[in-house]
Amino acid sequence: MDAFETLVAQLMQREGYWVINSFKVELTKAEKKEIGRPSSPRWELDLIAYNPQKKNLRIIECKSYLDSIDVKSKSFSDGARLSGRYKLFTDIKLRQIVFSRLKTQLEDMGMILENTNIQLCLAAGKVATDIDRKELHEIFSAKQWLLFDEEWIISRLRILSSGRYDNTVESIVSKLIYRNMKL
Repeated sequence: MDAFETLVAQLMQREGYWVINSFKVELTKAEKKEIGRPSSPRWELDLIAYNPQKKNLRIIECKSYLDSIDVKSKSFSDGARLSGRYKLFTDIKLRQIVFSRLKTQLEDMGMILENTNIQLCLAAGKVATDIDRKELHEIFSAKQWLLFDEEWIISRLRILSSGRYDNTVESIVSKLIYRNMKL
């Protein structure tokens, strides 16, 4: 798991979710054929996060893009050039099949309760512009997805910085940064 996924996973755990990284969804041959990927390996999800009290399962795609390209709202429109980076967001049939199989797989393993709600999320370390951020929030809201952008991450780290001592990387780093900003 990369550092960005680790950070997002830790922040999700602090919100009452258990988290598994790089979860493999066991698609059947028929399902692979239906999504047009008959020879693909198991579908891998960056993070799955589950809160049993809320019966909420979050599927979190993580894109840090800190020193490279950034997330643009146009990537989530039909026929977008970069939509391949966001397959679960842009391919409805793929999303339906992966989510259905995931839910069955997790229920069979006793990891989630029946009637669990599945919610698609994007954790993004860098959104292109404020206009993209606004448009992304509108797109995600309309589709009942969640966007965890850098503002979301920073707000959680700021809260951590004022909390009690906790020997985790995200807690230590947040305290070093936010408590020493006056310097």
